[in-house]
Amino acid sequence: MKGIIFAFLGGAFITLQGVANARISQGIGTWQAAAVTQFTGFIAALLVLLIMRDFKWHGFKQVKPLYLSAGAYAAVVIFSNVTAIQHIGVTLTVALVIIAQLALTFLIDHFGWFGMEKKKMRLPQFIGLSLMIAGVVILKF
Repeated sequence: MKGIIFAFLGGAFITLQGVANARISQGIGTWQAAAVTQFTGFIAALLVLLIMRDFKWHGFKQVKPLYLSAGAYAAVVIFSNVTAIQHIGVTLTVALVIIAQLALTFLIDHFGWFGMEKKKMRLPQFIGLSLMIAGVVILKF
């Protein structure tokens, strides 16, 4: 249940962040909005670390550099979402983001990328993704 709650919160906050960033970018620019968002996210995470007194950094050197670049991915996420929201609106942007996430996770699971356990994708998963794509087509028109 805890995982479901956090997944729901994560999805809700991604949407809220996208809308807020789109509004911020109208005043200062898209990359500037991404920089502000990344900075405030850093400050928020740092404050949580300080409050929780969670200072365990001993495994830091064992993390692969590719994984340490995840913060840079967030800059692309912010820029892409802001630009998409400005061009196609919030609903269609979020729907397409979810489809892109699912499609990439299918590949990650299938090939075992990033050290994930390989999983076989079956017909129900492909039907589900196809129905989501059909839903986006319906949303568009």
